[in-house]
Amino acid sequence: MIFLRNRLLGYGVDPAWADLLAAILLVLIVTLLCILANFISKQVVIRLITHFVRKNKFRWDNVLLERKVFHKLSHFVPAIIVYYFASAFPTYQKAIETLAITYMMIVAFSVINRLLSVFNDIYQTYEISKSKPIKGYIQVAKIIVIIIGTILVIANLVGESPVILLSGIGALSAVFMLVFKDSLLGLVAGVQLSATDMVRVGDWIEMPKYGADGDVIDISLNTVMVRNFDRTVTMIPSYALISDSFINWRGMQESGGRRIKRALYIDTSSIMFCTEEMIEHYKGIHFLKDYLLEREAEIKEYNQINQVDRSNRVNGRALTNIGVFREYIQQYLRRHPGIHQEMTLMVRQLAPGENGLPIEIYAFANSTQWTYYETVQADIFDHLFAVAGEFGLRVFQNPTGSDFKWLPERAEKAGPKPEGE
Repeated sequence: MIFLRNRLLGYGVDPAWADLLAAILLVLIVTLLCILANFISKQVVIRLITHFVRKNKFRWDNVLLERKVFHKLSHFVPAIIVYYFASAFPTYQKAIETLAITYMMIVAFSVINRLLSVFNDIYQTYEISKSKPIKGYIQVAKIIVIIIGTILVIANLVGESPVILLSGIGALSAVFMLVFKDSLLGLVAGVQLSATDMVRVGDWIEMPKYGADGDVIDISLNTVMVRNFDRTVTMIPSYALISDSFINWRGMQESGGRRIKRALYIDTSSIMFCTEEMIEHYKGIHFLKDYLLEREAEIKEYNQINQVDRSNRVNGRALTNIGVFREYIQQYLRRHPGIHQEMTLMVRQLAPGENGLPIEIYAFANSTQWTYYETVQADIFDHLFAVAGEFGLRVFQNPTGSDFKWLPERAEKAGPKPEGE
């Protein structure tokens, strides 16, 4: 600044104006230097770094670019220039240096926060991140960095030791506990979720209380983000997964099989003993021939040993169309390419009710993929609905409006009732 003042005096400038003009010129020079340095660092240096990063085989440095760590570092250059020229303004030197240092501290803590994000991004590229997410811990570290940074910045601005400020924070601990209650609960919950492996990114969870039914896409300090199957997103507090109950379908997904548990309702009035003609007809069904021959021999032997009088069909043992149908379903499932044969496979009767007799299929599809599972399930029941009539069975269905509509026509086709009925 003295150099500029002397030059201005040499050009005949009034000494009263020389100091002011020298200060203005110096401010303009410093400003231009800062703009030029910022331009060079961003348009030249960062472009060279970007070119180098894109060309090498490492992946982690690409994350540094995506998080704009180098861009943030470039902010140090103007601050250093301002700090260097602070001595040119003796009156305001202390204030300028304080502001420059404060700005550099803010930039430094911002860079640290971005580096923490970079670390998390790199960690997520590894398979272990799905079972052991660290995003919650990263967020806690960021909060600590922000708190420490705020204390140091304030201490630098007021010119006091950070220790003095820290001693006063103890009195505000209760306030901090209240303000960061959710974060603290989330931190504890995050530790428990990670330690017990209750939830991972990619798990399908179901939590009706929060309207969540879908895949976990993110686990953070305070929330677990779930993308529902209708493409909406539900945010669940992390501590709610510890305090409340939820369903995690990971076990099903890892098992390789997905359960089919659905019933076919049979009209009980269509259940009957099998006649000889019916049994001969059933023997023509590929799945049932060996079963019927074996059962006929077993029943015949039982009736002979116990001298059962078969003139009345109620006596002794006999085949029923519902029993043969259950065996047919069992054999059909044993040969179905979409059913997991190493898991539970069962065809059972449930308690009859007002909707008929439920014949329930309890089996597992050999894939957990949703669309494949639904296709297998639909394929099985399409077939069973179609073949039930072959066994003389009627599938129960409550009467509809069309059933009542055609009653008069059916009665007319049946003809008049005989007298005396």
